[in-house]
Amino acid sequence: MFMFSMFTSLLVYFSGVYIFSSKRKHLLMVLLSLEYMVLSLFMLLIIFLLSFDYDYFFPIVFLVFSVCEGALGLSILVSMIRSYGNDFFNSFFMSLC
Repeated sequence: MFMFSMFTSLLVYFSGVYIFSSKRKHLLMVLLSLEYMVLSLFMLLIIFLLSFDYDYFFPIVFLVFSVCEGALGLSILVSMIRSYGNDFFNSFFMSLC
């Protein structure tokens, strides 16, 4: 059971990395894939801590930082949509010139 859950969380993580590297046109897709990777790392962390009977203080800190990362990403997304009208990276870089 331990190896299956570890394999599943690693599969979820690498699928998130694949989505992050292939879907780079929209900021929203990038943010969703980052959250997907953070949740898979959280799942891997919980599995690791369950196998060694450690304390659960660090996963709470990890979740706090992941929520802060998500809130920061959403604020950047809202700021970009209000300024440029969409979340395409191509239109964002063209307006800088």
